[in-house]
Amino acid sequence: MTMRLRQIFYVFLLGMFVGLSLSGLIYWGFTSIWFGNHLTGNLGRTDVASVTPWLAPIVWEGTFDSRVIDSIYKQQNITIATTVFALGKYTRFLKDFLESAEEHYFVGFRVHFYLFTDQPEEVPNVKLGQERYLTVKTLPSMNRWQDISMSRMEILEKLIENELASEADYIFCLDVDTKFYGRWGVESLGRLVGVIHPWFFNVPRFLFTYEHRPKSQAYIPAGKGDFYYTGAAFGGSLKDVHNLTKTCREQMNIDTANSIEALWHEESHLNKYFLYNKPSKLLSPEYLWRDISMSSGSVKIIRFSHVAKNNAEVRPNL
Repeated sequence: MTMRLRQIFYVFLLGMFVGLSLSGLIYWGFTSIWFGNHLTGNLGRTDVASVTPWLAPIVWEGTFDSRVIDSIYKQQNITIATTVFALGKYTRFLKDFLESAEEHYFVGFRVHFYLFTDQPEEVPNVKLGQERYLTVKTLPSMNRWQDISMSRMEILEKLIENELASEADYIFCLDVDTKFYGRWGVESLGRLVGVIHPWFFNVPRFLFTYEHRPKSQAYIPAGKGDFYYTGAAFGGSLKDVHNLTKTCREQMNIDTANSIEALWHEESHLNKYFLYNKPSKLLSPEYLWRDISMSSGSVKIIRFSHVAKNNAEVRPNL
């Protein structure tokens, strides 16, 4: 009798293990791009890489089912914090950015924009939808666009530490001289998310503009590197983005102490970080295109794009 009970107990444990394993697999499958494709009979894209060598998905049009993934995240009651910096003449881009975001950016989800500017009086009055919020934070003016760009890492680090821990689940940092043209939704969410630079997604690695001077903390040796990521859009969980921004800020401080500035400033440090801390998800150049008027080739839909501008006119320096 004791042996019989023991056998039943072991069978019960095995059943529990198999059941939990299947539940986990099903959950992973439903939340993965791969499973979403196969549920709908869409086998994805064959003309572009849709997975990295470390098995992180690369999100392209045709690699996810928006209805399936929206329904999953709707149940999680998430908040997406989104930071944008508009200093000096860059305030002119705010209206298009915010209005187009209302039409395309995480529609139907709770979004809190954090706008950093030196001209709060220039922030346009854009009507935001339900559960869409805008907090304006004042910064001092800066004389160099490079300083504006590099200061973002420290500001993001402190924002996450001081305000966002109980306020948001994910965060994205986006450039303001941009406009949304198509869906940017929960398919973009992940633990650590990088966006492939639109100028480098289809060129060989030796053309990537990494920092190759060993003196800089952003140094990447020749022959190393996976992708070239843009500094104009990145995100992920609060914990992972905090670690990214803290690390980049520390490395930029070391460079400053050594009187060196990385080739592409915080973008160079971002690429160094992603080389040794692989993103869990990559967004294709659909999520940051060069200019809406330019030919897109394998980019079937442009979701988010820089807008045409005269850099010499809008930047405080060249």
